[in-house]
Amino acid sequence: MRKRVLDVAEESFQARGYHASSIGDLMAAAGVTGGALHHHFPTKKALALAVIEERVASAVEETWIAPVQLAGSAREGVRMVFEAVAAELESQGFVRGCPLNNLAHELSLADPEFRMALAGIFSAWRQAIADKARADRQAGGDGGIDPEHFAALAVAVYSGAMAMAKTAQDAGVLRDCLNALEQGASPASRGGAKRRRRVLLRPGTL
Repeated sequence: MRKRVLDVAEESFQARGYHASSIGDLMAAAGVTGGALHHHFPTKKALALAVIEERVASAVEETWIAPVQLAGSAREGVRMVFEAVAAELESQGFVRGCPLNNLAHELSLADPEFRMALAGIFSAWRQAIADKARADRQAGGDGGIDPEHFAALAVAVYSGAMAMAKTAQDAGVLRDCLNALEQGASPASRGGAKRRRRVLLRPGTL
């Protein structure tokens, strides 16, 4: 029953948003009574925190952290994730957006506990990419990449790409943004090479 409620809440929060998902609607969709729901989740906030901590965190782990850790390099891992997500979205025919971004946009200013839970997932995501880039450097590869800067850039580009893809309902935006990430700047931008060096090179190497 707990799993069923989480399944319904996760789906509703992503499709409609937290604030637009009433407890009554969630109970009806899950086929549970108010007493049964409140036994597992005393409040709607407790249910949302469980969705964030169990479902959204797991999605980031499965989609991003594990693939990057298993990849040959941080760059390769990031590229593989972008391409895999784009292919999946094209296959399903619509873009709902990044689960973490969707809730972060809606809930980060609504409650400090929501903000902290969401920030923790972003932090773990960035740290996984940075750790992989750091390991690459120690192994003698990608020596010019600053791990923390590269991780922040990868997460920011993906987050923005998913937001744009959701708005346009076009997964191709992910590939466009991947190309820009790998080049360090948009092809149309002037001075892109200098910006790329500032972002990707280690401090003190300029």
